[in-house]
Amino acid sequence: MTACIPKALATFDSLPDSAHVDVRAVAGLFGCSVPTVWRRAGAALLPSPRKFGSQTRWNVGELRAAIAQGIA
Repeated sequence: MTACIPKALATFDSLPDSAHVDVRAVAGLFGCSVPTVWRRAGAALLPSPRKFGSQTRWNVGELRAAIAQGIA
């Protein structure tokens, strides 16, 4: 059985810094669950997400900076 990896996570390295990804991609990127992403974002341990209509997304450039700083 093949695990379902979000496309945004599978192609994360090729995304521009201006791109935005969903909570499942962030969870995969940081190796945690979706509820943990929400808790960490609420505690300012992850970059804040942005709302685009009814969708919530995280900026790829901000996530890369967080990874580079060893956050989360």
